[in-house]
Amino acid sequence: MQSSYSSFSEKIPKHNLFIFMILQKLSLLNYKNFEAETFEFDPKINCFVGNNGVGKTNILDAIYHLSFGKSYFNPITTQNIKHDEEFFVVEGFYERKETPEKIVVSAKKGQKKIIKRNGKTYEKFSEHIGFLPLVIISPADRDLIIEGSETRRKFIDGVISQGDPNYLNTLIKYNKVLAQRNSLLKYFAANNTFSQDTIDIYNEQLHNFGTSIFGKRTAFLEEFLPIFLNRYKSISSGNESINLVYESQLQENDLLTLLQQNFTKDKITQYTNFGIHKDDLVFGIDGHPIKKFGSQGQQKSYLIALKLAQFDFIKNHSKTNPILLLDDIFDKLDETRVEHLISLVDNENFGQLFISDTHAERTEEVIKKVHQTYKMFPLAP
Repeated sequence: MQSSYSSFSEKIPKHNLFIFMILQKLSLLNYKNFEAETFEFDPKINCFVGNNGVGKTNILDAIYHLSFGKSYFNPITTQNIKHDEEFFVVEGFYERKETPEKIVVSAKKGQKKIIKRNGKTYEKFSEHIGFLPLVIISPADRDLIIEGSETRRKFIDGVISQGDPNYLNTLIKYNKVLAQRNSLLKYFAANNTFSQDTIDIYNEQLHNFGTSIFGKRTAFLEEFLPIFLNRYKSISSGNESINLVYESQLQENDLLTLLQQNFTKDKITQYTNFGIHKDDLVFGIDGHPIKKFGSQGQQKSYLIALKLAQFDFIKNHSKTNPILLLDDIFDKLDETRVEHLISLVDNENFGQLFISDTHAERTEEVIKKVHQTYKMFPLAP
């Protein structure tokens, strides 16, 4: 039975009163490996423990789903439905600004996914982004280092969007025009035709949307970089020099000029070769790419610092303590660094924390060293 909102709030220490967003209860129906399950949470620390394959990460992903309307690990909706079932439902009961909020994400095969807030369906998923700020730290984050630039652009966009809905809307419009321009280039090639007026219209739209996005990404990096450097320093035992550099073609020239000057190349490739969709972040350590020259521990520390800086940035802009998910955080991190990471939440600057790990005793031993309430959730096959 759902616990009352008032009694739940009373469990929060008085010095943490500015933490005004917590997930009280999570209900899963046909979600991944869960047929039907309900969890009621502590307002501070919650730990899911058990062997690999029992669904620890799936629970964290369900919480992520409630904030973003999609899975962090598998964006294909139908693959998040339990095998041999036709639909899934994820329900989250929150307290936000001392007000109860119910978020439901549901999907049925052959139909569009639905997100509801207090019984009302969102017309656009983008309207929900940022309402429930959240940051996840996972071994899957290594994709930020090893994958292509698109993965790193999504990271930038995800951070900015949680605090700036106008940015997300502009990005959606840019990507729509970009797809239309690319289709037009293919049409020109297939039909041996050309319309300068039509290209000019798309160029102008890409320029306007792209310039706005470039400006916000630039401003974001200027604010984000010192936060990130400070976070890395606090969790790293080494003295290495790390850096984070934003690279964009718009640093060379305005987008309209770039599109006009390079149209011949676009016609040949049937693709728009210049724009903010080519932006990238360069991760460096001691003047070299961390992908090639960073140790496994350095890369892990870099990514955790990146995500904690994301937490700080979102908190500053949303005026809300994001929910923090730590998925298999002991993986490739020594216990000392894990203890330091967990100790970061032992203050009023963090809100609610969810952890997954394979060793219950190890997790509880570390959690007990901080002075917060917690709840353990042992999971079995």
